[in-house]
Amino acid sequence: MPGPVVITRPLAQAQPLAARVAALGLPVAILPLLEIAPLPDSAPLQAVLARLAQFDLVAFVSPNAIDAAFAHIPAWPAGVAVAVVGEGSKLALAAHGVTDATARIHMPADSAHSDTEHLLAAMDLQALHGARVLIVRGESGRELMGDAFRAAGADVTVVAAYRRQVPALTAALARQLTSLLSGGATWLITSSEALRGLVGLVRQLPDSDALVAILQQQELIVPHARIAETATLLGFHSITQTGSGDERLLAALQSRP
Repeated sequence: MPGPVVITRPLAQAQPLAARVAALGLPVAILPLLEIAPLPDSAPLQAVLARLAQFDLVAFVSPNAIDAAFAHIPAWPAGVAVAVVGEGSKLALAAHGVTDATARIHMPADSAHSDTEHLLAAMDLQALHGARVLIVRGESGRELMGDAFRAAGADVTVVAAYRRQVPALTAALARQLTSLLSGGATWLITSSEALRGLVGLVRQLPDSDALVAILQQQELIVPHARIAETATLLGFHSITQTGSGDERLLAALQSRP
């Protein structure tokens, strides 16, 4: 019996993918390496969203940003365009009633590439000159999107909607990690931050040097070159890069020897 496939996304996004992995007949484990938490003070977020209709474009960096923001959005204002980095975010928008029929939605031209770079490549950035743009994201993140919009001449506002944090190492989590490391797991890693968090957690375990060495030998499946680069820097040896989207992650699992 092969070791489990470990889904490391935040819990809400991990469960649907875990069900699809299980449907392939593969053993699966859910180990969220990032927790999505509300902001201690949502007043700044609510203040910005109260004037949502004043923006020409609102860019959401992730489904988590969408879900957190829509807790404070009663209805999407007419005429405000949306930008998202992939199909997962577009589905999250649809769950809140925002579709191609109700708003102009910008996203990467190829669903295989769900990232900021391909979103920017698909947009007419020159058309944003003088536009009022809102970026909704977590407390931390890359500045690439905001920098590109500003360079195009847009007036950019950035607001945090949630925070991401690596879970604390409880006794139960330590047992789960130790068990997964002993079982030859395959890790689906969809965030560099999550991967760094995983290594940090393992370093807190007893006999951590040996366990980190075991982890570095286990298979990683990642959707993006940035995550693959992080994995290489962290000493991992078996890294499969698939391209964005759950379909490609699942195809990579099925093509394993």
